[in-house]
Amino acid sequence: MLLKIHPEDPNPHEINIVIEHLKAGQVIIYPTDTVYALACDMLNRKAVERLCQIKGVKLEQANFSLICNSLSHLSDFTKNVNTATYKLMKKSLPGPFTFILNANNKVPKIFKSNKKTIGIRIPKNNIAINLVEQLGNPLISTSIHDKDEILEYTTDPELIYNRYKDLVEVTIDGGYGSNIASTIIDCTGDEPLIIREGKGVLV
Repeated sequence: MLLKIHPEDPNPHEINIVIEHLKAGQVIIYPTDTVYALACDMLNRKAVERLCQIKGVKLEQANFSLICNSLSHLSDFTKNVNTATYKLMKKSLPGPFTFILNANNKVPKIFKSNKKTIGIRIPKNNIAINLVEQLGNPLISTSIHDKDEILEYTTDPELIYNRYKDLVEVTIDGGYGSNIASTIIDCTGDEPLIIREGKGVLV
């Protein structure tokens, strides 16, 4: 299903259609403030395993991010977030950043591994924020990479739908996406460290 949703003012009925698919353990494609991404309900083990199959990675080796709608989820999945890191995140989010943080003991249960860190995203995208709000918990998410050697990310949702329509149940068309991924900042050490330059610029 290719489902058009207004990027600025998402229709609640259309959001609920996607939520029903997420709660049924299905994988979706949705827009963020950077590139289009695959996602599923983080609390559904079979959905997470399916997401790994589509991405072609093993569950215990997956480097997926949690898509949140606010910093209130931090204490649910992370530990040892110091004041400086929290202030940096509060200033930068919602926005095109992924913050790598120390994971608490809930995260290894999701990934069946000894995963010590987790990426946290709060995209500046009303569709993504509405999905998390209505679902009631974060999404597990991973960017969609293009097989093209020149273009790393596909920006046209219809092209993405045609490529993935046999693999996912819902592709949200929220308009053209960006072809620049998020900036990744590792906050597990003494000082924040940018490990991938992306769309986000620290000020």
